[in-house]
Amino acid sequence: MNKLLLAILIIISISAGAQNVEAIQKAFERSYIYENNNKLDEAISELKNIYFSNSYETNIRLGWLSYQKGNLVESEKYYSTAIDLLPYSEEAKFGLILPKSANAKWEDVKAIYKQILTISPNNTVANYKLGYIYYNQKNYGYAKALFEKVINLYPFDYDALLMYAWSNLQIGRYKEAKILFNKVLMLSPNDTSALEGLSIIDMK
Repeated sequence: MNKLLLAILIIISISAGAQNVEAIQKAFERSYIYENNNKLDEAISELKNIYFSNSYETNIRLGWLSYQKGNLVESEKYYSTAIDLLPYSEEAKFGLILPKSANAKWEDVKAIYKQILTISPNNTVANYKLGYIYYNQKNYGYAKALFEKVINLYPFDYDALLMYAWSNLQIGRYKEAKILFNKVLMLSPNDTSALEGLSIIDMK
């Protein structure tokens, strides 16, 4: 009798687990449909109905939907929870950057990019984005070093080449900047920004 009871309990447990997985999958499916129809409240509600704090997938999805809705505090909360659950997740860190950037929390954003680069030093997106922040803060030396990393990995990338050229110009490396701006013109003939950079160099 005990063995039979145990077998029945195992079957019930597996069945309940399968139903739970199916309910979660359906909730996600409905949330995608609502999102595609710009019904963000409904999309969020579907996931909150099956929410439990230990689900990475639910937290990261709610982080995105809350960001889309403009609920930046909620978005930060969900993305932060996702990071707590899976600390090495670059996906969740890039997600958290969205509401942080929308709130102009640039020091927080820089810290998150640095966390990503600690795990993945050659992550080109993080290197480029962090370099762009440093450039706008007029920290041209830091910016140059980060753009240089991207260029070493993607030597003929338009965005990285252009910003690397401008960073070199800003720190007075005019010869290097001129070479780089001319490379940009190979990618983007008559590029306004590259031509502007070259005109500045010609006046030096």
